[in-house]
Amino acid sequence: MYVVKSPLPDDDLKTVSEALQGALVDLVDLSLVAKQIHWNVVGPRFRSVHLQLDEVVDTARLHSDTVAERASTLGVSPDGRAGTVASSSGIGQVPDGWVKDTDAVGALVDALGAVITRMRERVGATGDADPVSQDIFIQITADLEKHHWMFQAENG
Repeated sequence: MYVVKSPLPDDDLKTVSEALQGALVDLVDLSLVAKQIHWNVVGPRFRSVHLQLDEVVDTARLHSDTVAERASTLGVSPDGRAGTVASSSGIGQVPDGWVKDTDAVGALVDALGAVITRMRERVGATGDADPVSQDIFIQITADLEKHHWMFQAENG
């Protein structure tokens, strides 16, 4: 059921809605992964890594809301439920228990890399179908790539 009708043609809407849903799932999971590691990081760089992880959480949460609201704008119901996120995220498992600061940084480099790869695919997929959504994906990718760079620099 569509409560809101999109001006996009059906084929374009299908492409864009799949991209938006995938981005939502990845961003919600990224915020959860970063928060999980945030709570469990230990080591000499605890404070700096701990604070840097919250920056990723804030970015992921901000962008997940933008993505979900874009989907709603186009008449597509966003699905950020735990089961949906768990079954379709592109982020691998993170370690449980305490996480040494260097391992925490490595886990975030991997998680960000996975999300960035999928986000770049969405940039390509939505260019013709909906440049407005593509622009959102471009901004998200830029912000995530900045975090990716900073975490890579942490472990030099």
